[in-house]
Amino acid sequence: MVVVLNTLNRALEKPRHPEKAKRAETPALKKPDWIRVRAPGTPGWAETASIVRANGLVTVCEEASCPNIGECWQKKHATFMIMGDTCTRACAFCNVRTGMPNALDQDEPQKVADAVAKLGLEHVVITSVDRDDLADGGAEHFARTIRAIRATSPATTIEILTPDFLRKDGALEVVVEARPDVFNHNLECVPSLYLTVRPGARYFHSLRLLQRVKELDPSIFTKSGIMVGLGEERNEVLQLMDDLRSAEIDFMTIGQYLQPTRKHHPVMSFVTPEEFASFETIAYTKGFLMVSSSPLTRSSHHAGEDFARLRAAREAKLGVARGGAASPAPAAAAAPATA
Repeated sequence: MVVVLNTLNRALEKPRHPEKAKRAETPALKKPDWIRVRAPGTPGWAETASIVRANGLVTVCEEASCPNIGECWQKKHATFMIMGDTCTRACAFCNVRTGMPNALDQDEPQKVADAVAKLGLEHVVITSVDRDDLADGGAEHFARTIRAIRATSPATTIEILTPDFLRKDGALEVVVEARPDVFNHNLECVPSLYLTVRPGARYFHSLRLLQRVKELDPSIFTKSGIMVGLGEERNEVLQLMDDLRSAEIDFMTIGQYLQPTRKHHPVMSFVTPEEFASFETIAYTKGFLMVSSSPLTRSSHHAGEDFARLRAAREAKLGVARGGAASPAPAAAAAPATA
């Protein structure tokens, strides 16, 4: 009887990625020795998981199968994913569920704020699924979440990782007006791969979105990241760096793409730690305040520590520009971070 019921339940479950269900499985490359992570299960991880569950929250750590979840949750660091667990896009690299989302939970902003307070976070990262079904793409929900955290934990710095708000006029302005400390929007890959990797997005729209943040409020730090190992050429990565600097982006992240399932875009190559270090060195020479480039780098990994370094780097740069004594060089600039 139990077996029959379980079979029926599985048959009724919606597939996580319906658009990929009929896709042929791709061969999987063997992971190299340098991609190794500790499995979750420590007391700190369990406490973070308990707070997340108690508040009925979704985290991108789980939904996107982040390899750093064990380390981050042990430190009580979590990236909250608002507006549900179902995305209206179908990117070839992403493990977040695809489909038609449910209505917004109007209590979610306060639930996130309560969790931030319980975890005692000094720095929090808020991201979301794409919500193309909403008139503003979820911009007001982002703003409400930022305001709720400010009211509950005024000393906490806030980093947001947003969708592109494609064809949502006025949405960006709503989010910027709420004044997050860091505005992150990932380009994800080089432009030549957009049609296969990120077909619902537009490269130059994403670039312009980031540039527009600086125009609206120059005090907000801007950040963007890409994955490598998807089939890009090295020169394409270097050109993308120049594009980001033209948009005055402060912080760039570069990490190895890891295939969530064999129906997702295949890993075309594993980039060596030495090449990641080379990308980091070149990116610093192009003028980024902060760069994180390593196989396990993810947008929100070490976000709190990186924010402190980012702020110090800006202060040092402003000191030099004004002709004053420069502040001591941040650790990231003196010895580039690789995590």
